[in-house]
Amino acid sequence: MPQTITRGYKTLLGEANAKIRTLSIAEALPLHGREDVVFVDLRDPRELEREGRVPGAVHCPRGMLEFWIDPESPYHKPVFGQDKTFVFFCAAGWRSALSAATAQDMGLKPVAHVEGGFTAWKQAGGPVETGEPSKR
Repeated sequence: MPQTITRGYKTLLGEANAKIRTLSIAEALPLHGREDVVFVDLRDPRELEREGRVPGAVHCPRGMLEFWIDPESPYHKPVFGQDKTFVFFCAAGWRSALSAATAQDMGLKPVAHVEGGFTAWKQAGGPVETGEPSKR
């Protein structure tokens, strides 16, 4: 018997976007480099190798997000314990919307995500680097 999906990705994205802050690329660009803001790149390592990365962004594979945020997890990353604004992005803004909603539900705040993701970032002329990702 085939599966019946009752809440598809469009519904999940709509629910996420309804409760999180979405930054346009024009709003996100001036936040880059600020001491009180952490950019979090959720893309797959192959995407980073292929497309480059935002300088100084923390790479957090989407599958590890909840474990890296939770201080009780053995995988917790101290960067998520800082009193800063967390700006999530992925390639196009879907994974980052879901991630920002999850992070917010977990109690991380303030959080936002970048509409259009890394693709919009590059198209707008945002800084991009290649090589090893930032370790924070």
